Amino acid sequence: MSLHDEAARALKEWPAPSPAQEELRLSYLEHLAAHPDGMWKPCAAGHLTASALVIDPVGGRVLLTLHRKLEMWLQMGGHCEPEDATPADAALREAREESGIARGLELLPGGPVRLDRHHTPCAWHLDVQFAAVAPEDAVARISDESLDLRWFRYDEVASVADESVVRLVEGARALV
Repeated sequence: MSLHDEAARALKEWPAPSPAQEELRLSYLEHLAAHPDGMWKPCAAGHLTASALVIDPVGGRVLLTLHRKLEMWLQMGGHCEPEDATPADAALREAREESGIARGLELLPGGPVRLDRHHTPCAWHLDVQFAAVAPEDAVARISDESLDLRWFRYDEVASVADESVVRLVEGARALV
């Protein structure tokens, strides 16, 4: 099954947690139906991306990256690659690459935490957002894609990140 087909299957099965998320879920499915290239960066109408919020439930904190191009504190994430079998695989790969935590990251079960559609300087991103639990001994290392990488307590996130990250943190906390 192609990544495009797998993304459509996963979105069809995902139980959206709210009416607004259901509306996004349906719009993502419409996008994929209309755009065979809708998983890839060159798609002019926008493309699906995958991200993962790295969370330390024991420490009550999340790991955020200061994105090099956007200069915003965000969860780890980015474009899907041909080697990704599923959006979850893409999210976990991005989390490992951008956090420097090579082993022990595990996505929370049950699929995405939420969806977020946002415009970047280049295109619309239809982000499928997961949460990854960090192992207790996790050591984060900054990547070339980041200006900084830092753990934030749950109550600090709203002071450094935008509303989409705050909602992702709230969604992830509800699942752990």
